[in-house]
Amino acid sequence: MDQSRLQDRISWGLNVAARRLGASADAYRPNSTAQPLAPANRFLRLHAAFTGPDGKFAQPNGYGAALWHGVFDTAYTRPGDYLAQDGAIWFVAAQQRLLPALCVSTNRVVSFVRPAAPTTNGVNLYGGVSLADATTLLTHWPASVLGASGSGHPDADLPTDGAIPYWTVLLPAFPGALLRPADLMTDELGRTATISSAELTELGWRLTVKQATT
Repeated sequence: MDQSRLQDRISWGLNVAARRLGASADAYRPNSTAQPLAPANRFLRLHAAFTGPDGKFAQPNGYGAALWHGVFDTAYTRPGDYLAQDGAIWFVAAQQRLLPALCVSTNRVVSFVRPAAPTTNGVNLYGGVSLADATTLLTHWPASVLGASGSGHPDADLPTDGAIPYWTVLLPAFPGALLRPADLMTDELGRTATISSAELTELGWRLTVKQATT
């Protein structure tokens, strides 16, 4: 049996398993840099189930676990698609041959802009940065935003100052949207952060961002 035929059988088997174990989910495919979960981007409804990295449905994921195995018919999906199910949102990070889909659970909705003037990582939005003239890169993308090890310290270094948090951000790649250090990220909570490092991997973007302080 050739690989294409075997992959088709695996996808069919994942579909059978999802119909027994999973629930209905809506699949979205971004077609622009804005609003990937817009109604116009919904292209499919399918059954899907999600389990931890062990793929055994044996135990729940713990704190800080963004990676899941997705059990659904992968013949109709591809990396970068979003799946929404019962208020939870995942994006497909990888669909490697002969394997279940690797998915990332999202917990924030983020946007990215590029300031018109250079900015310094982790500092405030003053010092010549003009958000009015900023270039919009991505708007309202569900992403995984989790605390990263390490933290910075405010420049004033006052006794009441807290450490400045770093976050690890995972989100799909989109053609033409190139993120780089010093770009600004905002989320639906009103927080602002500066990209410290941007790595484009075969699974999508892996960013380290530092919360901007005033």
